[in-house]
Amino acid sequence: MDSLLTHELRVLACTPRTVAVDKPAGLLSVPGKGPYMADCAAARIRAMFPGASGPLVVHRLDMETSGVMVFALDADAQRALSRQFESREVDKRYQALVRGAVEGEAGVIELHQRLDVERRPLQILDDEHGKAATTRWRVLERLNGAEIPGAGAVGAVTRIDFEPLTGRTHQLRLAAAAAKERGGLGAPIIGDTLYGPERERATGAGRLMLHATLLCVQNPDDGRPLRFESAAPF
Repeated sequence: MDSLLTHELRVLACTPRTVAVDKPAGLLSVPGKGPYMADCAAARIRAMFPGASGPLVVHRLDMETSGVMVFALDADAQRALSRQFESREVDKRYQALVRGAVEGEAGVIELHQRLDVERRPLQILDDEHGKAATTRWRVLERLNGAEIPGAGAVGAVTRIDFEPLTGRTHQLRLAAAAAKERGGLGAPIIGDTLYGPERERATGAGRLMLHATLLCVQNPDDGRPLRFESAAPF
């Protein structure tokens, strides 16, 4: 495709009380501060479903991250879905393209992270005061001499499947970028202007190559599983 960046919000599936969408990279999940940051996935859902009541949001994706999100269409559904996220009953998967040839084929990353209050929203490792962040990962594909739209030639690239077992801010981005001796992959996600190489922080590289590919929740009506999927656009 010519561009990996589009702001179209695509509906994946609906039930009477929920809607799943494919959020594009570059679109906020919820409104930011100020009128120029009012456009977001939640506002678009509100406009698309004028009969929806109560709060819609049950989880978020970073603005730079694309992929599956689920919204509630009434207050009871919002409470039921929110409880599932809080109690870690939700199955989530992400795909990412990371810089370098990752060692090994699969593993678990266990870090402790916290907000860097002087450089918000940056997260940093802190074994003493940080919150536990646990992520399963496995290699899906290895590419050599890859050329990524918006990033150019980046050499060795590894496609990773991430399964976050906790829900910390920037958890996957930090897990990928953290040095191997600290327990991370030592391979930042391509396009990550916060945790990537200095040149990427200065200029950016297309988009963040991180996409939420799968989300499984329980239907707030009958408890049956609802499975939503979206293929990575990179």
